[in-house]
Amino acid sequence: MAATATEPWKWGVDPLPEQRVLADLLREITSLVVAQERSGPELADAIRSLQVTRTVLAASAPTDLTPRVGKHAEGDGRVYLDHCADIHTWNPMFPAYAIEVHDETRATGTVNFPICYEGPAGGVNGGVLGVFFDAVVQHHNCGVGASGATRDLAIVYRRPTPVGVDLDFEITRTVEERSYLSEVRILRGDELVCSATTRAAAFDTRHVPAISPRRSE
Repeated sequence: MAATATEPWKWGVDPLPEQRVLADLLREITSLVVAQERSGPELADAIRSLQVTRTVLAASAPTDLTPRVGKHAEGDGRVYLDHCADIHTWNPMFPAYAIEVHDETRATGTVNFPICYEGPAGGVNGGVLGVFFDAVVQHHNCGVGASGATRDLAIVYRRPTPVGVDLDFEITRTVEERSYLSEVRILRGDELVCSATTRAAAFDTRHVPAISPRRSE
């Protein structure tokens, strides 16, 4: 990430190395499962393996899945991972992207949506595009030291956004009274395929709820 005028803001615990590896693996496995033509031993073996994995992980996960944030920070709930940037590196539900934050007004990057995010034939599901826009805007805001809850998000679907294709995106950001306005464009070459305008509430990072660190036991 390029240097910015302020320090990037972070709120939450870093993901484990294994969580990062699993996110990419699960994204790839889901795309491969979606592409299968017929039932067979490969799918049956995959199901059995995942059922075993689910049982093992359930035994080591907290029974209370409330995030340990704010009034629940000292409770028995789960760890809260940092959602400011790169959520896709530990959560495969979020599409992966690469971004460069140039300054408070501009960021650019690339994205390639695998078929696990397909909606119309050969195109990205519109809801997934909404998740993508929200994630990269949050990344930009946090990267320049300021963030806040999304107030609104308006998307214009100009033409199908293709899956499995390298795409560019660009963010233009301006500061309004008590909010940040971001305009995002996804491009295939010189062709604009989808765009969004979103506002995030200006948030004073000095008054954030406490977060529990990761626990060793």
